[in-house]
Amino acid sequence: MRYFIAVAETLHFGRAAAQLHIAQPPLSQQIRRLESELGVRLFHRTNRRVELTDAGHALLDEARRTLVQADRVAAVAMKAGRGEVGRFVIGYMASAELSVFPRVLPVFRKRYPDVELVLQILPPREQFEQLRAGRLHVGFVRLPARERNLVVVPIFSEPLVAVLPKRHSLGRQRSISLQALRDERFVLFPRQHAPGYYDSLVDICRRAGFDPNPVQESEKLHTILSLVAMGRGVSLMPRCVTAVGRKGVVCRPLRPSIPNTELGLVHNPATRSQLVRSFITLVKETLVKQRECERHQSS
Repeated sequence: MRYFIAVAETLHFGRAAAQLHIAQPPLSQQIRRLESELGVRLFHRTNRRVELTDAGHALLDEARRTLVQADRVAAVAMKAGRGEVGRFVIGYMASAELSVFPRVLPVFRKRYPDVELVLQILPPREQFEQLRAGRLHVGFVRLPARERNLVVVPIFSEPLVAVLPKRHSLGRQRSISLQALRDERFVLFPRQHAPGYYDSLVDICRRAGFDPNPVQESEKLHTILSLVAMGRGVSLMPRCVTAVGRKGVVCRPLRPSIPNTELGLVHNPATRSQLVRSFITLVKETLVKQRECERHQSS
């Protein structure tokens, strides 16, 4: 097809051969072979000139479109091999929308504009199941979390805050002692939603001398905030929830300092997708750069 297009555009076998960087006899042989395969003449040849036949004119437009499509197919295949194109499915807990996604996804979309991102909010247990089944590429869960045959990489750390109804007496303080919450009713998520994270919250409270009293539960971050705003209880949540700006709720730092909560990226090491490897690398690079900027600003 490339040989045919070169001759059709130059209407000269010698110039077409020079353009293609081949000798003229092999070019003539290829054109005759193409005509033989198609069963039609593509060129009228005389000693003085070369002209396209009607069949040649008809083939020229199709040949050009065919080569454009062939180039496009090759480009897509090469991009896919480099992890720059395809469909990428991410599972996540709601807090990832507030802490990690604003930092990572704009960078990812800019670097890989041809990748279709699909975001699915899922509890950790469902993320693990879908990662093993190959329906998710990566997931984001609160730590600690351990799961057979999956890799969990800590990527983001932030303090916990006390989440209180706006009219709560403790809300007037700039920071709150965790022990001050010992007699409060708590709004939490069900333990089965994220067992490791739930147990870590309970353990933090026990170290402060009390067991939290959960009076209502929800798997949804925004529902927990709404229940707190209604006065159903207080909660402990990652600091990123302050970005929600929920009316009727105040968030206060805890004292003395308690262990930070961590967000982890989960993936299946059996997946050989270059796109997964590219995403993991980008997440690490972006969050490390963000932490360095924050340290520089604080100093």
